[in-house]
Formats: sequence, structure tokens, C-alpha cells
Amino acid sequence: MRDYEREKRGILMKKYHKNGQLETLICNCCGKKLAVDHGILREGAISVDYTWDYFSEKDGQIHRFDLCEECYDELIGGFKIPVDIKEQTEYL
Repeated sequence: MRDYEREKRGILMKKYHKNGQLETLICNCCGKKLAVDHGILREGAISVDYTWDYFSEKDGQIHRFDLCEECYDELIGGFKIPVDIKEQTEYL
């Protein structure tokens, strides 16, 4: 379903104010509305924006979704090869 079709149905998972600030973020997996305060996401989430290419059945499609931290943990918990995790030592 294209973005304009989602918008017509009122199911956009990420919504922005006219000034460009994030207003709403909803997990595509569980439907949880994540905490956003003054345009800043106040809890853990991952955003995926992937353009499929030539060697896939989805060539030319762009897939976008957001997952809350709990859904992300559940997803990676089922991986046969674990996610490579490194500790960040400096924060910007």
C-alpha cells in the first residue's frame, strides 16, 4: 500500500507536524504508540527504510517500518545467527 493510500485510511505509522517535528510514531508490529515529546522520541525504536534491488522479487520497492524495542528484541531472538552487538564508548 502506498503512502498516500495509507494516509487516506489514516494508518501512517509515522506522522510529522507541519514544522517537520515528529508528532506520532507507532510500532508496525504491535501497534504500540511510542512516547514522543516536543518532536523527540522518548523510548527505544528502530526505523527501517530499505530499497530492494535487482536480485529480489521486490525490485524497485521501498519498504519502511518502525519497531518498538520489545518487538525488535522478539524479532532478533528468533535469528539463527545472533545480531553483532558492540558497545558504543562515546555519545554525541
